[in-house]
Amino acid sequence: MSSSEPDYVAGNIEHWTRSNERYTDAAAAAAWNAPEMHWGVFHWPESEIGVIGDVADLDVCELGCGTAYVSAWLARRGARVVGVDVTPAQLATARRLQTETGIAFPLVEANAEDVPLPDASFDLVVSEHGASTWCDPLRWIPEAARLLRPGGRLVFMHATPLITMCWPQVGPPTTTLQRSYFGLHRVSWEGQIAVGFQLPHGEWIAVLRESGLAVERLVELQAPDTATKHEYYDDFSPEWSRQWPSEEIWVARKA
Repeated sequence: MSSSEPDYVAGNIEHWTRSNERYTDAAAAAAWNAPEMHWGVFHWPESEIGVIGDVADLDVCELGCGTAYVSAWLARRGARVVGVDVTPAQLATARRLQTETGIAFPLVEANAEDVPLPDASFDLVVSEHGASTWCDPLRWIPEAARLLRPGGRLVFMHATPLITMCWPQVGPPTTTLQRSYFGLHRVSWEGQIAVGFQLPHGEWIAVLRESGLAVERLVELQAPDTATKHEYYDDFSPEWSRQWPSEEIWVARKA
């Protein structure tokens, strides 16, 4: 990691190196081989949400790709994909799955806030709880906009401001507010090395607009009746998420 990287990057790399060892490496094969693309902790089918659309022959970049299962899904749908992630262990898992499945695409080890790829290289930039959660939106959203061609789209999923406000320093989200809405930005938890990011909705819109991106959709997701607690991301309770949105997807387009 470059000494010029923000202080939170090293902690996030360590967190995801541990997570890869404990869970994501073992779960990656199932994700790569899933029959259809889905979103988030409760596996919302893309066929129902419809935020990606036809990607055949599009140039696509996934920011914070982790083990790159989203990139693999998009590659199977005919996209020319590049996955970008800062954690070597996660990229090693992705490369192993490329060998096992025969689905090949470039993987770039880099912070999504500073991507070593040319301007206006992509028709679509995607992040599913990758850069959108673990990178500073004041840095990664302008970078995503730089990578997009005119008319290109940014589609990203992250936790909602509401669940973030209900997240205490220790333990899962509650049904009462634990943090102020105003001033949301860098988010940390007691005893954890990882640092996440969140903004109030008005500030998400502001940074998108300042980056030359126009918001087309905001999809606030409700956990389905059949949802069960995730085996790893168990802070997201199905009961909580049936009453209030815990995850949301933004769609924005570059002018």
